[in-house]
Amino acid sequence: MLVENFLRARGAVFRSCLMSLLLVGTTANAVDMAAASVEYLPLAAAAYTRPLEARRQGALYRITRFGQVGYLFGTVHVGTKEFYPLAPEVSRALDDASQLVVELDTRAADAFRLALARHGSYRPGQHIAQHISAPSLARLTTALHAVGITLASVSHLKPWLLANQLMGLELERSGFERTHGLETFLLANAQQRGNAVAELESADYQFAMFNTLSDSDAERYLLDALDELANGSSLRKAKAVIDAWSSGNAAALDALIADATEGSSVMSDFTRRMLLDKRNPEMAARIEVIMGDGKTSFIGVGLLHLLGANGLPRLLSQRGYQVERMY
Repeated sequence: MLVENFLRARGAVFRSCLMSLLLVGTTANAVDMAAASVEYLPLAAAAYTRPLEARRQGALYRITRFGQVGYLFGTVHVGTKEFYPLAPEVSRALDDASQLVVELDTRAADAFRLALARHGSYRPGQHIAQHISAPSLARLTTALHAVGITLASVSHLKPWLLANQLMGLELERSGFERTHGLETFLLANAQQRGNAVAELESADYQFAMFNTLSDSDAERYLLDALDELANGSSLRKAKAVIDAWSSGNAAALDALIADATEGSSVMSDFTRRMLLDKRNPEMAARIEVIMGDGKTSFIGVGLLHLLGANGLPRLLSQRGYQVERMY
């Protein structure tokens, strides 16, 4: 049961292992090996106090062009029940929309299983010990044992995936769950309304993106994650993201990008190069295609995808959309 729970830990193929968790929304039900999405922030629940007046969470934009209308909302992929209700502006945008657009439809378990087998697991007969050094293997084993998992039960999985899953477990142990994440809420809302659901990406795409890491970089990614879990920096970063999203404060939101991409670690480089610089332009192009169907779309994507000079609002403006920040 412990191993099953580990496989169900909410991660995502989304700054550090933590930021990966925030930027990617991969999660399945039966084998929830989320690749890593950085809207995943480990945070000690007792240390977190959500401001009572904070009701304009994240950031919300209205985008229009040639009669096309859409709403762009920054999400976090895990949360607590205290995140709700959402801001009135968000509720009105959901009322206006006839289509939900998310990074991934996380209800599609079969797609995650296939992506996990294709990109997140070694070939039959291979063991992680063949791909990372003995000292790294010892550190990983210790971290796994600390959460009740044996190395043998997950030895077929790749280092970057194990790193993200350990981060996901830290989140859940700190009180943040996928079941209270924004995507879960938005998908349930769309189903209740009978609205169409479209995806910007696929599980295969997100897992494959992480699988571009070489053995040496994947090992370094794992070590970076273990360092952050050990020294508590993941909790600091998590609190910064949660607080910024909860308050909707523009200055606090803008500061997140630098914190997510600064430094020369494998994780920060991967976040900058793959999770943001590569994905954001592709998301913008996909949004343009989806909005061409004439439906009013509510587009929920990881918060960091909206921020900075390469964020979706700026990229969509460059594509000819009128982009209005609603808050």
